[in-house]
Amino acid sequence: MKTITAHSQHRLTSYQSKVVASTTAGFGLENMDVMFLSFALSSIIAELHLSGTQAGLIATITNIGMLLGGVFFGVLADRVGRIKTFTYTIFIFAFTTAAMYFANSLTLIYLCRFLAGIGAGGEYGIGMTVLAESFPKKQLGRVSSYVGVAGQLGAIAASLLAAWVLPQYGWHALFLFGLFPVIITFFIRHHLVESRNFDTDQARPKGQIKALFKTRQLTHQTLALMVMAVVQIAGYFGLMNWLPTMMQQQLHLSVAGSSTWMLATIVGMSAGMLTFGWILDRIGPRVAFSSFLLASAAGVYVLTLPKNMTGLLIVGALVGYFSNGMFAGYGAIVSRLYPAEVRATANNVIMNVGRCVGGFSSVIIGWLLDHYSILTVMLFISTLYLISFVVMLTVQNLKAERYFNHLANYKFNPNKPGIFQWQSVDDVFLMVVD
Repeated sequence: MKTITAHSQHRLTSYQSKVVASTTAGFGLENMDVMFLSFALSSIIAELHLSGTQAGLIATITNIGMLLGGVFFGVLADRVGRIKTFTYTIFIFAFTTAAMYFANSLTLIYLCRFLAGIGAGGEYGIGMTVLAESFPKKQLGRVSSYVGVAGQLGAIAASLLAAWVLPQYGWHALFLFGLFPVIITFFIRHHLVESRNFDTDQARPKGQIKALFKTRQLTHQTLALMVMAVVQIAGYFGLMNWLPTMMQQQLHLSVAGSSTWMLATIVGMSAGMLTFGWILDRIGPRVAFSSFLLASAAGVYVLTLPKNMTGLLIVGALVGYFSNGMFAGYGAIVSRLYPAEVRATANNVIMNVGRCVGGFSSVIIGWLLDHYSILTVMLFISTLYLISFVVMLTVQNLKAERYFNHLANYKFNPNKPGIFQWQSVDDVFLMVVD
């Protein structure tokens, strides 16, 4: 089998370009498939006469599938290889999304979305791992941001397809476009190879979930990153699902559909991701997360300021810039903080716990709106970001001196307490031991 190494130059090599193309296309098309449900949900409710609870369970079941798929495929990728597992996940979410064309009952919809969630949940962490093993450590934030932006482009593609397909052909036909991701699997299988780091390192056990909790310090790190991921997803769902509605109701603004709001917010989110990745690579994770988390905590209150549509769109883009700009950074830091034998597992477990638990924020916000004021909802979302900020400060390996330079002075010694390094062929990855 061919092997590769990462290069330190800023210009992408031919292989790195193929890795970026594959991972961004995979994540963008995956997000497109996931977003189809958001645009088709009202049609599904009307056709099948669903209650609010029944309709809400569709997204919940999808999130549960993401968690299970993330764990399973993360472990599989660490044990048998990233590239082949990456293509498996794409096939699963593509074909099960397209299978919604034949779903004419609520039971079949639940089944299709659960299976689609399994595939989508496995894809993210594996793609991030492939990126991490193809680039030097000081470029991970920047290249990871490309994946995040691709996800937003996938949401735009879903909205455009929905606007064209739903009125003419109905919601069943929309899900047939979920087959698009299959095309990139052939490119991946023919042009990507396993990294040398994975291919040659057979000494240590791979894909063990317990390795994420091996020591007290490592357990704290893993749980802290899970809390941060939960807040990230909860804030995203709060912003995209509820805040536009709240602003329209409270400020009596007339918004012609949700597409204009979504487009402005997506532009802000994409710009935020690119900025966050640059700060992460240049200054370090503590500065990057601190600035964006604190700005997000304050930013939700800014949404009460606009008095017209133009102001609402500007503020929406600004809040999107900070609230979701952090998203792609998680793949970068997790890939740095965990060694190759559990890197895909760590990425998938941490982010999909965030997806599964954070997804319930929509339910909580709905309940708060029913019983309290909009100010209470703002306080809830703002508090979540402040909790994430405090938790982030407790992760010692996110200090810039440890994240970039300090660990170069350590060598692997399982009998030495503190922090040590695994020195791979082309990079340094960190872990905490007793």
